[in-house]
Amino acid sequence: MKLYPLKFIPLYKYRIWGGEKLKTLLHKNYTEENIGESWEISGVENDETLVAQGTLKGKTLRALITDYKQDLVGEEVYNKFGSTFPLLIKFIDAKTPLSIQVHPSNEVAKKRHNAFGKNEMWYVIQADDNAELIVGFDKEISQSQYKTHIEDNTILDVMHHENVKAGDTFYIPTGRVHAIGAGVLLAEIQQTSDVTYRIYDYDRVDAKIGNKRELHNELAIDVIDYQVRNSYKTTYSLEENTSNTLVHSPYFKTNIIDLNQEVKKDYSVIDSFVIYICVEGEVIVTCNGENYQLKQGETLLIPASLNELQLKATKAKLLEVYYQ
Repeated sequence: MKLYPLKFIPLYKYRIWGGEKLKTLLHKNYTEENIGESWEISGVENDETLVAQGTLKGKTLRALITDYKQDLVGEEVYNKFGSTFPLLIKFIDAKTPLSIQVHPSNEVAKKRHNAFGKNEMWYVIQADDNAELIVGFDKEISQSQYKTHIEDNTILDVMHHENVKAGDTFYIPTGRVHAIGAGVLLAEIQQTSDVTYRIYDYDRVDAKIGNKRELHNELAIDVIDYQVRNSYKTTYSLEENTSNTLVHSPYFKTNIIDLNQEVKKDYSVIDSFVIYICVEGEVIVTCNGENYQLKQGETLLIPASLNELQLKATKAKLLEVYYQ
């Protein structure tokens, strides 16, 4: 069977802080309450998304990679990761603040958990008035000072709080403390990893479980980057109908395309799959004579063997993600 652009069935995740925006703004179809995350493309073990349409409907990412190898993900990606898909794509809706957390590096995650680290990025799709993200520190502190702030519940006082709006973008490398604040809906692109160290959680009790959630400060203390940065937000240009760099890291590359006409794309120079994430409007993706509709809140995986396609929109924004 030939490969084609692939949509997947999202996995909806209950979170203590989840709201309704995934349903009301992104038109996700679920009935549960407090859904905080929609896992759009996932190869995480026991949490794999399934192909939604076409002749490959029902297949997992791992099964697809096993069958199609470099034709699906690219030769370099396949040689490095085998049947593991290297990225996890999510939409996140925070009705109340997420816990303050940090992720370990690849080296530490491999040693402690036999897993990848978790470098990630956020693109804000919608934010309520005065909504904020917490990223990094405003004041440089030592490990001993960090312990004191944790013990006396003043860690928020030394962290960087930033009001955000649609289009704001942040790269969160491993070691950088962070949290999504109340009222923020965003797209998250990350390494395939679920290793998170929670360091502060507002003393909340999960109504579904009835307990405070576990903190991991002993694990976190030696992976945190305590340095203060001049700015944590990513700056970028937004030239129309072309790929503008958002975040280019060793773990993924993300561009943004501001579309208002037809654009031809040629990925023959990229030895990688490409993922489209529609963050505004609606796009028609044409590949091998077939049209694929992509609305706000939908994602599409373009296999590495499909190099030429067209994008068409009257007004839309598309995140373009690949590995190489």
